[in-house]
Amino acid sequence: MKIAFIVGEFPVLSETFILNQITGLLDRGHEVDIYAYVPRNDSKIHPDVNKYKLIERTYYAFWMPINRYKRILDSLVLLFTNFHKAPLVMLRVLNIFKYRQQYGALMLIHELIPFLRKRSPYDIIHCHFGGNGLKGALFREMGAIKGKLIVTFHGLDITVAIQGDSKQIYDQLFNTGDLFLPISERWKRRLVDLGCDKTKIMVHRMGIDCGKFSFIPRKLHADGRVQLVTISRLVEKKGVEYGIRAVALLAKTNRNIKYNIIGDGPLRKDLQELIQHLDVGDIVSLLGWKQQQEIVDILNDADIFVAPSVTSKDGDQEGIPVAVMEAMAVGLPIISTQHSAIPELVENGVSGFLVPERDVNALAEKLGYLIEHPEVWTEMGRAGRAHVEAEYDINKLNDHLVEIYQKLLIQA
Repeated sequence: MKIAFIVGEFPVLSETFILNQITGLLDRGHEVDIYAYVPRNDSKIHPDVNKYKLIERTYYAFWMPINRYKRILDSLVLLFTNFHKAPLVMLRVLNIFKYRQQYGALMLIHELIPFLRKRSPYDIIHCHFGGNGLKGALFREMGAIKGKLIVTFHGLDITVAIQGDSKQIYDQLFNTGDLFLPISERWKRRLVDLGCDKTKIMVHRMGIDCGKFSFIPRKLHADGRVQLVTISRLVEKKGVEYGIRAVALLAKTNRNIKYNIIGDGPLRKDLQELIQHLDVGDIVSLLGWKQQQEIVDILNDADIFVAPSVTSKDGDQEGIPVAVMEAMAVGLPIISTQHSAIPELVENGVSGFLVPERDVNALAEKLGYLIEHPEVWTEMGRAGRAHVEAEYDINKLNDHLVEIYQKLLIQA
């Protein structure tokens, strides 16, 4: 099959779930092209990006100048130099009465050109995140790209992105799209509430390569020190602040713990100041982003994984955190919250504990219990590993994704 992925930024180190789908399809002999709006200017990229030469498969939208007159001139140049490739498509993009209010003809020209330069029919057009699904549907309607349209919804795109009067933003997409893949049962219910036809919805989870993570039975370190770890972007919905505050409570009576936080983001400075204010600088460390193998090594050396996720003030929520899947794969017991679809991944009292969002005392209580009872670590870790292998293994999920594609094509 020939498959086009439409994404926002690419490559993004924190979006391994998209990368795993792309590489999995390539491993299965399918052709994959990637359409992205901007390259991600990260100093660190996932090694699979180079291994699979994915940048060579990626087609980026043309940069649009900020200056209005340069933007108009640039658009005219793109229009006339590419008009011969698809005259009807280029005429459609200039239909300002239909598209100007929502997108703007100049923006569409810059985003459309990569599709015209490739000019390849696809079996499947797979868009990640609802906003990219809207663009994919639009470009297909214009005739710039052909194929069955599938949209994966992750959470942000059907929560904070569509508040208030924008709840109808996906109505046309729901009508014209062929299949919608929410990553959890929670988001399936949300799509139905928004008016999507149930028969067009199928839950397809994001996953991890369990083969890259070895289960390790946990036992207390010789020095008695308990290693806690969080891996996440440093943004509000990850709730890292509450993890730090819970550890600070525990540190009043037990300073033989270490809390490593892997990741970066806009809240790093605020979190560093909080660590200093709570006087836990010797216990809590912000280590920044790490490469995948470094993350595996840190997980292997840890005892408990902490994921104190919350609903942010603007309504943003998690999907199902991949970092929690990875922690469960190596056998770590999990402390997390009753947030979004996390209860679909972590079974309370079996593979870890779930507490209410923003409840520092409850977080500290469950952390304290696990710290004092290392004999339950391996049992919880084994339950978590079994669940991830059964429901979140990327190889099984990619096989299933191929089946989804094939069934959709047969329906044609």
